[in-house]
Amino acid sequence: MTEPTDSAGASDWDSGWLRAARRLDSPNFGPRPTGACIDLLVVHSISLPPGRYGGDEVQRLFTNRLDWNAHPYFAQIRGLEVSAHFYIRRDGELWQFVSADDRAWHAGVSYWRGRDNCNDDSVGVELEGLEGDRFEEAQYRTLAMLARALSTRYPLAHVAGHEDIAPGRKRDPGPGFDWQRLAACLAGVDIALPPRH
Repeated sequence: MTEPTDSAGASDWDSGWLRAARRLDSPNFGPRPTGACIDLLVVHSISLPPGRYGGDEVQRLFTNRLDWNAHPYFAQIRGLEVSAHFYIRRDGELWQFVSADDRAWHAGVSYWRGRDNCNDDSVGVELEGLEGDRFEEAQYRTLAMLARALSTRYPLAHVAGHEDIAPGRKRDPGPGFDWQRLAACLAGVDIALPPRH
């Protein structure tokens, strides 16, 4: 599948599902609290096992179908039930696991823009990558398209890394993520990046 175009807008949604993404439903989600203001996009990074790209292990993790015995690392995360709304592969391919109208399980204990429990009012996107490693140009383009598309449906006003909303506990996407590159891709869109970036 080729990466989505940069022009996704309001008509590209089917309820909380982005038509440009490959859909694979995760059971790991719940309702958002009444009145939740979905105004934050949280950027994560993931690879399973760490540093290995191109497999289907992330998709299997988010759908509770990972073979815990397939790799020694998986013993450390055995039984984990998590999800993100979106996943962007190294080539820019976009997957969606949870409707953006619903609450995915990606942020954990977190705090940003005066609010805690960021799962309640954020959209989580995982980039295929490893903390400290660089990310691909195709991923920045898809991430920017996703942010623009989200801003047509929700009052998206902020983008932050997992490391920003859970400092000391999480370190992704890490120093290899180029926030200035993302800012350039989002030129003309009124979305605030973390102050330190």
